Order: sequence, then structure tokens, then C-alpha cells
Amino acid sequence: MTDDGTTAAAAGGAGTLGYEQARDELIEVVRRLEAGGTTLEDSLALWERGEELARVCRHWLEGARARLDAALARPEDEAALPSGAED
Repeated sequence: MTDDGTTAAAAGGAGTLGYEQARDELIEVVRRLEAGGTTLEDSLALWERGEELARVCRHWLEGARARLDAALARPEDEAALPSGAED
């Protein structure tokens, strides 16, 4: 954590966060908001960070869903072949 209580990932931006990192940080943001005791300004900053982290998670989940949909849409015989094994 940095001096102001944010994580290093928060200070660096969400562009490089993986799903698990974003999810874990979002859980911490929610915990801090639910605990209360922060100033209005800090609460707003936490809320904004939470929204950003939720977008990152949603992006990862939508990408995973697209990959699953694409895999399920392939014909059975093509899906059974290992990558690069098509003749």
C-alpha cells in the first residue's frame, strides 16, 4: 500500500491489472467503504476506484465469455483437434 492507503496497482492504473488482481482490490475497496470512517472525499475516491475496477473485471469476464462462446460454436470434430493439428 502507498502512504494514502491505496494499493500500488491503484496508483499505477487499471490498464495492466489481471482479473484476480482487480477483483481482490475491488473486494478491499468495498470492505473499506462498508467499514465507514472515511471522509467524503476519500469515500468518493474509493467509489470511483471501485467503478474502475468493476469495469476491468467486466472486461475480463466479457472476454472469457466470448472465448467460451467461440469454442462452443465450433463443430464437434474441429473442437476435438489439438491446435495446429488440422490437415
